Amino acid sequence: MQKPSSLYIGSDHAGFKLKEEVKKYLEFLGYKFEDIGAKTFNEKDDYPEFARVVAEKVVVDVHAKGILICGNGVGVCMAANKIKGIRAGIGYNIGSAKTMRADDDTNILCLAGRVLSTEFARAIVRLWLETPFSGEERHLRRLKQVAKLE
Repeated sequence: MQKPSSLYIGSDHAGFKLKEEVKKYLEFLGYKFEDIGAKTFNEKDDYPEFARVVAEKVVVDVHAKGILICGNGVGVCMAANKIKGIRAGIGYNIGSAKTMRADDDTNILCLAGRVLSTEFARAIVRLWLETPFSGEERHLRRLKQVAKLE
């Protein structure tokens, strides 16, 4: 398993609690990361700013990865995917965590802070981080087609 060159994590208020738990787990696994925020719980913060900063940091390094968390995972995923070169996906179960890396070469994992248990989120994060991109021709072809949409 090749660890990302850089790992960034961010969340809004709805993902704050889960983000703090994921950070502890990343430390346990030996990952170094940068917490983009929110640094404290603020029920009035908005996810797009955290998603933008994480996405902009990830996109400058092909080996960097990001984890974003909001209430249902969809908002941060939509916002991150607005940045050219980002391939964010929602980790809603173990199968999605694996295939979004192996098939789609995602560089940002989005999680649902109000839906996932800490234990389930940990399993998703670990599998996503440990699954390499397959590099199969059909997946490369599809990713080129997606990049043309940008």
